[in-house]
Amino acid sequence: MTVPQQLPSPSAAMLPADYARLQGLAPVVGARTQLLVLGSFPGVASLARQQYYAHPQNQFWRLLQSLWPQHPQPGAQDYAGRCAWLLERGLGVWDVYDSCERQGSLDAAIRRPQVNDFAALRAQCPQLRVLAHNGAESFRHADAAQAALHLPGAAPLQALKLPSTSPANAGWSFERKRAAWHEAMVAAGLVTT
Repeated sequence: MTVPQQLPSPSAAMLPADYARLQGLAPVVGARTQLLVLGSFPGVASLARQQYYAHPQNQFWRLLQSLWPQHPQPGAQDYAGRCAWLLERGLGVWDVYDSCERQGSLDAAIRRPQVNDFAALRAQCPQLRVLAHNGAESFRHADAAQAALHLPGAAPLQALKLPSTSPANAGWSFERKRAAWHEAMVAAGLVTT
């Protein structure tokens, strides 16, 4: 088992007193997971609801629905159904950070993060081929995630940097994000052109 890495960060004396140690969410993966979406760390709304991408302005669920319009996605009130829907498409969801200290939801506010134990996840998703990093903060850990999730003798995992679905990423329109995510799903063989 790989021990999660502690990243360099400011000393505790430099952190405001109201930074709290936050614990991330468990992965949503299955035996059919071929593409794992890796975010950085859940936002405040997601932690409060214990649901990935729970902020109503995050475009994650809307974007995925637009890629599979023929398969209606359960509504926000049915998170378990949404997770099952995601797994049926060959997708999984997790974050690069297991825990961190942070005020608010912005990646820039993350302090003293601890990286998830990617190697421990590999047995749960033997068909995994693609890591889709939802934003730049997640993509910083692409090499480590690839190395830890790679099976000896198997083809290397493909790592893709995708535009963040966060409402903080207002520089990208929904259609532009959708095009990038669509391309990733086509490359993974989960969506036809």
